[in-house]
Amino acid sequence: MNLCDVKTIKHIMNVFEIKFRKEFGQNFLINRTVVEDIADNCADSTDTSILEIGPGIGPLTTELALRYRDVVALEIDHGLIPVLKYTLGEFANVTVYNEDVMKADLDALLKPYFDKGRVSVCANLPYYITTPILMKLLECGLPFDYITIMIQSEVADRLCAKAGSSNYGAITAVLAYYGVAEKLFTVSAGNFMPAPKVNSTVVRIKLHKNKPYAPEDEKVFFRTIKGAFEQRRKTLPNALAAAFGELSKDEITAAIVSCGHSADIRGERLGVAEFVALSDELNRLIKAK
Repeated sequence: MNLCDVKTIKHIMNVFEIKFRKEFGQNFLINRTVVEDIADNCADSTDTSILEIGPGIGPLTTELALRYRDVVALEIDHGLIPVLKYTLGEFANVTVYNEDVMKADLDALLKPYFDKGRVSVCANLPYYITTPILMKLLECGLPFDYITIMIQSEVADRLCAKAGSSNYGAITAVLAYYGVAEKLFTVSAGNFMPAPKVNSTVVRIKLHKNKPYAPEDEKVFFRTIKGAFEQRRKTLPNALAAAFGELSKDEITAAIVSCGHSADIRGERLGVAEFVALSDELNRLIKAK
């Protein structure tokens, strides 16, 4: 069954009386080559379990099941569960849950699969909730090997931006703390049904097994990044003065200068290592109060 074939998709939708649901950002892939390319890039080893978010009617799930040990698919739309039972019925290594990934207990759900070995994530993420889902995957503490996601190209540009560029922002710096992101390929809007208004890009994130950076206090580290970009047009001392009310602007400026930066630098110039060093300086000032 070719689940990327338009006629097949329409037939399945008619039989199961389902419609595309805009509130879930549903756009089904109709190019099998794209689906195969995504599946090929999800992990280094076939002895890997894959957490798939948003399987839709199952085209990517099928390719993942053919390549990897197990597939755990989370689908928020209860109307698609009977469809997935039909399209994926032949695969004994696929388990589908009618779950919202933002509410799911990933630790409990994936423990049996981590007990077997490696686990990676693969997802065609809805544009409207890309960042919250990505942040949950990064912050949950689970030792994923890779997170491979297809997202709006504009968001992909931000995730993979370099410090100092216009696309570089808080999410870029935070992501760099957890792993290394790379763009794999772009998927034009015409490869989807219905076609979205923008193109998509497949991004693969290789998670650090051992983070190369170790801030003294993660909360202060993330607070520093958030503060630096909440008012990104301001110089870093002014931006951080608004985020760290317990410190004076002079104290913040001194901390920035002590890290080797000019007093008029902006946050977008700092890479993750620089943010770690600066957050450590700020943390020492806070603890000294």
